[in-house]
Amino acid sequence: MRRSDVEQLDPTRTWWVPAVVSPERDWAAAPGCRRGARFMVDGRTFRPSRGEFEAFDSQLACLRWIMRHRARLNRGLGGVAIRAVPLDRWLLGLD
Repeated sequence: MRRSDVEQLDPTRTWWVPAVVSPERDWAAAPGCRRGARFMVDGRTFRPSRGEFEAFDSQLACLRWIMRHRARLNRGLGGVAIRAVPLDRWLLGLD
């Protein structure tokens, strides 16, 4: 899903996305970023992204996806903690 397509999601539901926070400035997984930069995870590349992401209709479904792809996620994200977060709160910077 693209960030520009968020309006197509049902607004009465809570949508969950896998997300990461950059552990350092110029993080290898996101060159040029600042420390603490927030990213969602692109489901095709398993890399940090600001515009592409996987959206799930439950926290459990998101966590299952993270666990199913943990080896590829760890390779693409350098071993940082990957969390399931509510999409709306993440986009607003509240989570």
